[in-house]
Amino acid sequence: MTRPIRAAALAAASSFALTGCLLSPGAFTSELHLMQDGSFAYSYDGEIQMLALSKLAEMGAKAEGEFEAECYDEEFEERECTLEEVNEQKAEWQASASERRAKAEREAEQAKQMLGGFDPSDPEAAAKLAQQLERQRGWEKVEYREDGIFDVDFRVSGRMTHDFAFPIVEKMPMANMFVTVILRDGGQVRVDAPGFAAQGGGNPMQGMMSGMMGLAQMGDDEDADKLPNVLLPEGTFTIVTDGRILANNTDEGPAPTARGQSLVWQIDQRTEQAPTALIAFD
Repeated sequence: MTRPIRAAALAAASSFALTGCLLSPGAFTSELHLMQDGSFAYSYDGEIQMLALSKLAEMGAKAEGEFEAECYDEEFEERECTLEEVNEQKAEWQASASERRAKAEREAEQAKQMLGGFDPSDPEAAAKLAQQLERQRGWEKVEYREDGIFDVDFRVSGRMTHDFAFPIVEKMPMANMFVTVILRDGGQVRVDAPGFAAQGGGNPMQGMMSGMMGLAQMGDDEDADKLPNVLLPEGTFTIVTDGRILANNTDEGPAPTARGQSLVWQIDQRTEQAPTALIAFD
């Protein structure tokens, strides 16, 4: 892949990460308990990446700020540009400088709004976000590593009287959900885990990001070590319940446990279908 094309791929991916406030699971263990007595408990122990805080955004910004002439022959094969072509393309690039700056400022403001007021370019943004999350109920541990990656331990329990979603980040309206629990009439509960599918229809944002990183990795070898570490889901999601399991898409189906039955999904980068289950409580 040519350098301009790779730069464009990184710029597109970084723009998506900034404006979408994309959250992604890495290595994790997650468990959901839904019981006849109306109690529930949910836990997530593992990695979460916020791509707006990763090197991807920084790389995209740098790529948009670089100029490199690009010329092709009649068969659309890349060739060396003439001096006249270089000067012409550079003049066009310079003429659009103000437009690029305005776009960068708009995206920076959008990112700040999506991050609840945090500026992703602020070196202290990740630490401030970790402190905010630890003030929310359930976030027992939030430790920042690098590349937008947090090690978290989330645990919450209560009565099953309302819908539930994870993760919920205060003041971040565009945070995408890993797990949702929706109460239905007739004593039924629908569980979906769209964030635990690495590709396919379960999590289209994950598929988009893995595709972008695949394009970027087709670049020059000397740039390979500069690529950001973009996590893909890898772990297990388990539902434990003493209700009636009406539907599920596990490979093995329900298994007996001391508290009723369990459903277990093994998640990795080949997972295409997001975990889903429908459970009835009579």
